[in-house]
Amino acid sequence: MTIVQLEYLLAVADYGSFSIASEHCFVTQPSLSTQIKNLEEELGVILLNRSEKPMALTEAGRVVVEKARNAISEFYKVAESIKEMKNETKGNLRLAVIPTIAPYLLHRFIPDFIRQYPEINLEIKEMFTKDIAIALKHDTIDIAILAGGFTNPEEVNEEVLFDDEFYLYTSRKHDLYKKSTVTIEDVDTSRLLLLADGHCLRTQILDLCNSKRKKTYNMAFESGSLETIMRIVDTTDSITIIPAMAAAMVSDSHRDQLRPFAGKEAFRHISLAVSRTFFKRKIYEALKKTILENLQGEKEISFH
Repeated sequence: MTIVQLEYLLAVADYGSFSIASEHCFVTQPSLSTQIKNLEEELGVILLNRSEKPMALTEAGRVVVEKARNAISEFYKVAESIKEMKNETKGNLRLAVIPTIAPYLLHRFIPDFIRQYPEINLEIKEMFTKDIAIALKHDTIDIAILAGGFTNPEEVNEEVLFDDEFYLYTSRKHDLYKKSTVTIEDVDTSRLLLLADGHCLRTQILDLCNSKRKKTYNMAFESGSLETIMRIVDTTDSITIIPAMAAAMVSDSHRDQLRPFAGKEAFRHISLAVSRTFFKRKIYEALKKTILENLQGEKEISFH
């Protein structure tokens, strides 16, 4: 039994497919399949039910996978722990970022991070929060940047980096365009366009508005992209709510459509999240430091 065989088994278990697993392991499908077959022969059990789509683990497979995750994690901790002991900031960083943060934050700190820490091998994935929680539990990512409060505190540690305020983005045809400031109570949820299910920002906004949405509007539109939603708002009499990091990137020609919220606090926490067993503290601190340094001196959003 080898670490490579166990890694291949975990890949198939996570992706439910030999072909997808082989792509992620950078190995040919026949080689991956052979290694797992050799592992099964050595253990004397069948680990995968190959007749199911997606491929499923047998009872023995579930036992082996659970043990394998711990074994692989401990195996790689040996070298990483020595780096920590030597006070070295080097190694692998598997970073996950949710879609409503990635387009607005990554470009602000990634260039400086890779310049300052050339010995950190950075791998970035855009993932939904629910998938991040699973990935942290399975140790397939190291750190996540997400909107705080959506993971299980018994399994995930979160540290708030900063608060990201919400802004109304209104059509020029909507009545709220005439107001310089708005309150949450002003929001007409029948005209409110939202991200699709799966985005925690959607849940946050509905909670903020204390609403399940009225359905009196003759158009229903949901998208996975804030930019797409804003373009629909531009051409209809609808509204949406966006975070400050997205508002900061609104072009000057549309800046007049932004409105701050008065009264009730409207924001989301932006956090770093790691699993309870995370140990790459030097890399964590390097990432945190670089993000915060690149957010210093941020200009306030101007309106006109």
